[in-house]
Amino acid sequence: MVVTGGVAYAEPDDEPAADETSVQEKVIITGMRGKSRSVMDSPVPVDVLSSDEISDVPFTDANDIIKTLVPSYSLARQPISDGGTFIRPATLRGMPTDKTLVLVNSKRRHRAALVQIGGSGTQGPDIATIPAIALKSVEVLRDGAAAQYGSDAIAGVINFILKDSPEGGAFSADFGQYYEGDGFNTTLAGNFGLGLGDNGFVNVSAEYSKADATQRGEQYCESWVCVDVNSPDFNPGNTSIDGYDLDSFIAGLDSADYSGSGVVQPWGQPNAKAFRSFVNAGYTIGDVELYGFGNYSNSEADGGFFYRYPGNGTIENIRLEDGSLWSSLNLFPGGFTPRFFGNVIDYSGVVGARGEWDNGISYDFSGRLGHNEIKYTLKNTVNPSLGDMSPISFHPGDLINEEMQLQADFSKEFETGLASPLLFAFGASYMDESYELVGGNFESYTDGPYALPDPYGFCAAGVPTAAGAAVIANGSTLDCADDDDPVYQALGVGSNGFPGYSPEFSGEYTRDSYAIYGDLSADVTDALFLQGALRFEDYSDFDSELVWKVAGRYEFAPNFAVRGSVGTGFRAPTPGQQGTTNVSTRLPNGFPVATGLFPAGGPVAGALGAEPLKPEKSTNYTLGFTSSYDAFSLTVDFYQIDLEDRVYAISTLDVSTDASGDADAYQNYLNLLNAGVVGAESIGGVFYFTNAFDTSTKGVDVVGTYSKDWANGSSTKFTASVNYNETEFDSDVGSLLNDEDQYDFINYDPKVRGVFSVSHQTGPFGFLARANYYGESTNSDGSNAPLRYQDYGAKVQVDLEGSFQASEAVKISIGARNAFDQYPDKAELGDSCCGRIYRSGDVIDWQGGYYYVKLMANF
Repeated sequence: MVVTGGVAYAEPDDEPAADETSVQEKVIITGMRGKSRSVMDSPVPVDVLSSDEISDVPFTDANDIIKTLVPSYSLARQPISDGGTFIRPATLRGMPTDKTLVLVNSKRRHRAALVQIGGSGTQGPDIATIPAIALKSVEVLRDGAAAQYGSDAIAGVINFILKDSPEGGAFSADFGQYYEGDGFNTTLAGNFGLGLGDNGFVNVSAEYSKADATQRGEQYCESWVCVDVNSPDFNPGNTSIDGYDLDSFIAGLDSADYSGSGVVQPWGQPNAKAFRSFVNAGYTIGDVELYGFGNYSNSEADGGFFYRYPGNGTIENIRLEDGSLWSSLNLFPGGFTPRFFGNVIDYSGVVGARGEWDNGISYDFSGRLGHNEIKYTLKNTVNPSLGDMSPISFHPGDLINEEMQLQADFSKEFETGLASPLLFAFGASYMDESYELVGGNFESYTDGPYALPDPYGFCAAGVPTAAGAAVIANGSTLDCADDDDPVYQALGVGSNGFPGYSPEFSGEYTRDSYAIYGDLSADVTDALFLQGALRFEDYSDFDSELVWKVAGRYEFAPNFAVRGSVGTGFRAPTPGQQGTTNVSTRLPNGFPVATGLFPAGGPVAGALGAEPLKPEKSTNYTLGFTSSYDAFSLTVDFYQIDLEDRVYAISTLDVSTDASGDADAYQNYLNLLNAGVVGAESIGGVFYFTNAFDTSTKGVDVVGTYSKDWANGSSTKFTASVNYNETEFDSDVGSLLNDEDQYDFINYDPKVRGVFSVSHQTGPFGFLARANYYGESTNSDGSNAPLRYQDYGAKVQVDLEGSFQASEAVKISIGARNAFDQYPDKAELGDSCCGRIYRSGDVIDWQGGYYYVKLMANF
């Protein structure tokens, strides 16, 4: 497939007839210049999702829609994952989101501001900002395409095609709720088209959605602390601290209960609401087509962090300036669970002109701007180091990602005596990127007096000073001879749960790049199609890269063809991946500790042994066949993606202030101190991103369809899509990942995923059944060596829907997602602690059954 950077969007000249609805006739534009091709004629696998198929999925989030219809696309819900609560990471063919290029109308989509902490540090576009009602179709290219599109297209390309009708429109209202009685969801969406005389159009789409939180956890009850007073494991000794009344703590547990969940730490989907909009426009003046499109999205969501209990290093007694005892239990009698709020603002604009000159050269000049911003708010928490002076609400900072790109694309056909004209496509682009960490409010990052022991100098060499004697004389229980006296307590720095970005770790990271490319394609004979492409890119923060791709298709018979490709690719680590900083609570050993992520190229990670990031490089192979017979079609495609220098987070390094304990952990603490990290005493672990290892990903995609028209006028369509995907290490990783992380990297997600659907239409009635299959997987836990394992069984979740076409314009649908209320296996290992019932990162949905009603009106 010939894919060129910034391929112009062009509708095929002729729309398929009404009875040509089988997959063989679906026309693709992603990657095609000149004449478009059908799905079956493509030399590499492409899924085409029509507007009807999109509207049949009982989701409004574009992420969930693609996950439902494309088996090789996976998505997880991560309730406690910092910004991952608001922008969910996904994978295509086992590769993270940032290795899949996202396009809108064949133009590159800007990245989100969020860099996912841990794992590969994914920073990809937030496709949830695209309202489903704005989509005419979606094309998913399941093949490496970096040689055509540039960085990020290692696993494939997703192209969202916007509606472009100059008239009419649609309105939809969707209401639903989970079987558990929570998570009520409302989505209202509209689309309309306006003609600009006879030569243009404006098509506008807007969507409003609101989803209530769900709760799928249980009360916090672990070996280190149990707050379930009805549990036999409840141990008052673990939930009380010296000088605080246990009865008051138990009475205060209600204050740590959020959203009526009944537990101190909820697990589920967050409260969320959003407004999304898109505008698509075009106007023809003579032989020149002017086009433009853009979006505005504003969404809000909130989630929780890990519960803070007495004696956990955050809720500890300290000595105030008058010598009295104080702890944050005075503010939160039952302990507290920090509450994290995110406001995501996203907007973009693309303008361009295309046409054809008299010499036969087609041109497309375009420019785009993209902006994504996350504004963070943290509530129901404290900056422990400020003690009784701490506020309980903070603004820890903002993240901003911006992109600007100018692009020129050209193509010309040459008659060379081949079965079709030789298409030569070429062009160039320039892109400027920036990533900014905006500092938080002063209280969110400052090191207060209680960051160090004995801030008021009450004691010296175990005896009271004059200041200490004075507070004792005033009734203080201060005992300088007791090493456990609260006067020696040091507490963490910054808003607990997410310390704010300080001036030292704020700032803007920028880079620019340019690219030139060229490719050739033609039907060499009536049976053989070949293509080849080269692309050169140069980045201001990396060396230049030259990548290539060749692909072809040979038709042995009218209903059978073999296709394949081989090519190289690369992905330049983003400015965000190079600059992001984060301190949050993680579970490196199955126990919650404050863990710091620092930039690989910065002084802190450098003191720990990190080196600056460099580009990832890949080699992609695909080989498959297409076959069709009457109303039946089948495509089978094998693939292999060899990825070198894969960016990944190292396993967390322990940090300890205990000089007599683990020598490496103590040295890590000293390294943090020497690098100037404020609050190093409160950090229990550190990690950073690095070019950690090489991997090889292998798999196969199978897609089959069959359509049947019945004598009574009804019709039935069957679709089956199956993906098998496995990844293995292709280099030594022992020094970077511990045994648990190595095992889970390979085995955590199911290797087999399938979607099987049948739809039937008879008169005004329609019926849809879809089975989502998830294969077996295994999780490990290394908190207590040797590794322990839990096998997770295969699961099938079934969606059912019935619809009634009440009139030519109005359609009513009633259905159930996960109709038989199937859940993944319950988690039993230590890394699924703290009130969780299911693995929060499981790709199998763990919210349970969901029923809904939907009204669609066309006008």
